[in-house]
Amino acid sequence: MTSAFLAIVNPAAGGGRCRKLVAPALDQLRTGGLKVDLAETRGPGQATSLARGAYGRGYRKFIAVGGDGTAYEIVNGLFPEAESDEPPLLGFLPLGTGNSFLRDFTDQGVRHAIEALVAQRSQPCDVLRLHHLDGVLHYINLLAMGFAADVATLRARRFSAWGVIGYQAAILISLARFYRRPFPLRVDGKGEIDRRPCLFVTFSNSKFTGGTMMIAPQADVHDGLIEYVRWGPIGRIGLLRNLPTLYDGTHIQHPLAERRSAERIDFQLDAPVDVMIDGEVFTLHCQVLDVLPSALRVVV
Repeated sequence: MTSAFLAIVNPAAGGGRCRKLVAPALDQLRTGGLKVDLAETRGPGQATSLARGAYGRGYRKFIAVGGDGTAYEIVNGLFPEAESDEPPLLGFLPLGTGNSFLRDFTDQGVRHAIEALVAQRSQPCDVLRLHHLDGVLHYINLLAMGFAADVATLRARRFSAWGVIGYQAAILISLARFYRRPFPLRVDGKGEIDRRPCLFVTFSNSKFTGGTMMIAPQADVHDGLIEYVRWGPIGRIGLLRNLPTLYDGTHIQHPLAERRSAERIDFQLDAPVDVMIDGEVFTLHCQVLDVLPSALRVVV
C-alpha cells in the first residue's frame, strides 16, 4: 500500500486548458508536502482503467484533474472493487469545463481544492450505483432522464465541437422537439409504478449540475439517500418562465414539481433511454438504482 496520491489528468479537459495549468497546480501540492504521482489519459474511458489498475497496485488516494467526467471515470475504476475495503480518498483539481460536484462545497475552484488537498480535509461521500441491463455504473453527482439528458445527448453526438454555441443549439432543438414522456419507476418498493409523463426526472447525490444549476437543493452527499426530483409535463412557455428557478433551487416549489429522498429506485422501462450521468451521456436500459453509503471520502 502506498501513501502517495495518484493524480489522473485529462489533458483535454476544459478545451485543453487543463494541459496548461496542471503542472503549476501539482507543484503547489508537492510544495505543500504531498507526494503526488502522475498518470495522464489519452482518450475517453482511460481514467477508469488507470484508476482500477492503480487501486490493484495499492493506491488509495486519487486526484481527479479535469472536470466532472474525469471524476466519474475514476469512481468507476474504484468501484465495485472498493466496496469491500476502506473507503478510498478522492480529491479534485477542477481544471475542466464542468465541476458541478465541488459547487456543493465552494465556488473558489482550484485555490480551494489545493488548500483542501494540502490539509487533507475530507468527509464521507455516498456512491450511487446503477444496475442496467448490460452492467453496473457508479456516480457521485447526478443521473438525469428527460429534457436535461436530451440536451446533453444532442450536444455530445452532434455539436461536441461547437463549444458554447453547440450547447445553445442543443437547447433550441430540444425545446422545439420538447418530448414529455413517462419513465416508469417505483420508489422504495412502495405504491404503484409511476407512469405519469414528465419533462425530466433526476436522481442526485449532490445539489448542482451544469456548473451552477441547483437541480437538487436538498441533496446531501453523505445522508445515504438518493435525492429524487421530478418535474411534470410543464409546457415550453412555462419552462422558459421558470428557467431561472432551476439555478436557485426554487423549481421544486412549482406545482408540477416534486422531490423526495429514497433508498432505492426500481425502473420499469420498456427499452433503453438516453441518460446523463455526471456530465457523460449513455443509452441504457436502467433497472435498479441504490446507494453505497459513505463508500468514498472526498477532499473538499
